[in-house]
Order: sequence, then structure tokens, then C-alpha cells
Amino acid sequence: MKEIKWGLVFIVAIIVWMVIEKATGLHGEHIQYHAVFSNVFAIVAIVIFIFALRDIRRAQPEGPVTWLKLFLAGIKISVVIAVLSPPTQFLIHSVISPEFFPNMREYAITSGMMSETRANEYFSLAAYMFQSAVFAFGMGVITSAVIAFFLKRK
Repeated sequence: MKEIKWGLVFIVAIIVWMVIEKATGLHGEHIQYHAVFSNVFAIVAIVIFIFALRDIRRAQPEGPVTWLKLFLAGIKISVVIAVLSPPTQFLIHSVISPEFFPNMREYAITSGMMSETRANEYFSLAAYMFQSAVFAFGMGVITSAVIAFFLKRK
């Protein structure tokens, strides 16, 4: 199933992105820039969804490929990503960058962005696992709807 393949491609991209963030100091000495640069991943995510839905469209015989068909394929990809997001977050924060949460909590507190209580709640593995799954599904659905509109074939 192409949707599973593209969901896995997306997860690998997230892991590679996190390795790059860590290597460039965005989880440590340059943590103050983390929020800005992590949002750049949205471009990568959109490009992956474009390639995925184009691949799915190309696999269809000549003739129409409706918005609904592409949109549903995008939803399936989003489900794969959402299901794999919690274990991916576990991998990222346990193996790749275990210092991220302590560093982010300290930065949020010392910069006055959050209270200690709020920082401890927000920058935790459980919170990130939940947020990543919900955000991945929601943004995947929205992205799929827009991309499917442009890729449909009459």
C-alpha cells in the first residue's frame, strides 16, 4: 500500500530532521532558535505529501482521479504518521536527543516564556507523544485536502 510507504517516508524524514536539529545545536546551545527552525519542517512535510499524492495518482490508470480519492489517500497517510508519531517521539527523546526536554524546560523558564509548572507539563514525552499524533493527523488532513485539489485529474 503506497499510503504506508509514504507514511514511513514521512517518519524517516522526521527522524533525520531531528538528527539535524540536534547536530546544529537546536536542542542545546542554540535552543532559543528551535521554534523558528523546527517550523521549516512544514515545507518538507508539504513536499512529501505532494510526492506521495502524485505517486498515488500516477499509479491509477488513465482517466479521472478525483479529489476525494486523493484526499482519502492523504488521510490514510496521515493515520499512518499519527499512529507512528508516539513511538517516533519516544525514539527521538530517548535515543537521539534525551537532553531536549531538560534544555527546553530550562530555556522556557529562564526566558520567562512559561512557569516551571507549565514548562514541566508542556515539555514532556507524554505531551509530545500526544501533540505529535494529533498535530500530524490534523495537518495531514488539511494538507491532503489542498494538495488533492491541485492534483486531481479529470
